[in-house]
Amino acid sequence: MKKEVENEMEDELRPEYDFTQMQEGVRGKYVERYRTQTNLVRLDPDVAEAFPNDEAVNNALRLLIEIAQRQQTNTTVQRIE
Repeated sequence: MKKEVENEMEDELRPEYDFTQMQEGVRGKYVERYRTQTNLVRLDPDVAEAFPNDEAVNNALRLLIEIAQRQQTNTTVQRIE
């Protein structure tokens, strides 16, 4: 028969876990590795409404980069002539 628990959080840990035997952990040990391998950008709500997912954002940005590069090439060619 399963013991009834008052608070659901109390049932999260198993009784055999003994935290007194754990060595001290290092806070933020992997934070630099995480930062170098993760690139998250927070969109403002009005911008986020225009894109259903991250793929749509990436496609729009790639298109913008392509347009900017074309514009830069056209401007450079016109100055030389």
